[in-house]
Amino acid sequence: MKAAAMIALAMCGATGTAAFQIPVFTRPATGASSRSALSMAQPTVGTGTGKSLEYNPEKYGDEKNAGNYRKLSEALEAADVEARLAEEAADQRARAGEIRREARMAKIKFMEDMPDNTEVGTVEEFMFKEGVRDILEKLDSDLVGLIPVKLRVRQIAALLVLDKMRGKLGFDTSVPSLHMCFTGAPGTGKTTVALRMGQILQRMGYCRQGHVVVATRDDLVGQYVGHTAPKTKEMIKKAFGGILLVDEAYYLYNAANDKDYGQESIEILLNVMEEQKDDLIVTLAGYKDRMDRFFSYIPGMSSRIGNHIDFPNYLVDELVEIAMVMARDLQYFMDDAALAVFKEYIETRMKFPFFSNARTVRNAMDRARMNSAIRVFNNAVVSEGDGGMVSEKDLAVICDADFQVLLDELLAYEAVGKLDAIVA
Repeated sequence: MKAAAMIALAMCGATGTAAFQIPVFTRPATGASSRSALSMAQPTVGTGTGKSLEYNPEKYGDEKNAGNYRKLSEALEAADVEARLAEEAADQRARAGEIRREARMAKIKFMEDMPDNTEVGTVEEFMFKEGVRDILEKLDSDLVGLIPVKLRVRQIAALLVLDKMRGKLGFDTSVPSLHMCFTGAPGTGKTTVALRMGQILQRMGYCRQGHVVVATRDDLVGQYVGHTAPKTKEMIKKAFGGILLVDEAYYLYNAANDKDYGQESIEILLNVMEEQKDDLIVTLAGYKDRMDRFFSYIPGMSSRIGNHIDFPNYLVDELVEIAMVMARDLQYFMDDAALAVFKEYIETRMKFPFFSNARTVRNAMDRARMNSAIRVFNNAVVSEGDGGMVSEKDLAVICDADFQVLLDELLAYEAVGKLDAIVA
């Protein structure tokens, strides 16, 4: 009832009617009879004059309330600007879509009007112009054997060359997946092939520089929390525009420890391989069985690699040929007797642990050169007939005696059954 009275008072105040009066009903005093009549009282306060309805503009004109007004106006203005920018962005997107559609239709018309016998050039011209042919020839001269590897490299080069030819005629082109996996034993030419692939991709415009950055677990994984991400990102930054070759990549993952920091490095690599594949080519290298196991743990890595190349071990005759290539590059000469002793050395060395194909050959050549230098030096010192004179032939020949020293060491271990000995 009091609520109804207050509403009536408010209505009177709004209409300015001061004569209107509301009867006020009062409850009888305690102990009075329920049959007592209700008394009516005359209100003593005029309607429409309560403090709650008073308004003083000067009271709210202080600096604090003025700031509220500015905040409101700024918010409204910012909302208007945001709405305008959103509208402009939508218009730009619509216009960009129209431009793409117009360009697409123009390309389709161009392709339809183009005669089927339109010539774009020969493959040989493109390979010569881009310098691909020279790189492939150098790959043949640098690497002995490895026919399957060279064939795969030529297949990738063919795809890139034909893709360029398609682009010249106006066909749609897309960068193929160039991430690679090289599997094989140490010393089978994986790093050399990566270098040549980088040069080919750089000449064809698929990477800016074509350089190769070699990284291992120690270069990518930290030793404490927060250390791995900066190390991995730093190596990726060095490799941008070229190839990041992760040697023995399976060491990045430790199946026995789910808190190993290598997992963080793998996640960063996966993201870069997907999001920045136009500016970085990731190549993983290692033994085939271990790489297969690594991919079984990290299937996302295998699915991002489009080129798997297996490097077989060299045959004995191929290793002898590699030694001849090394000698040629160093301007040394080895006669038939020297080659025969070297071949026997390689056959024997394969029985011992840690045989590393071309790396073992290189180590043997370095030791043979040292033995040759010692032999020539000693002969010149003790010689009396020609006054210790050293000829050009003395400086350019690696003879059988220089390799015999290496072979004798292996034969001595073999004679006593120590085939597990660590040898050079």
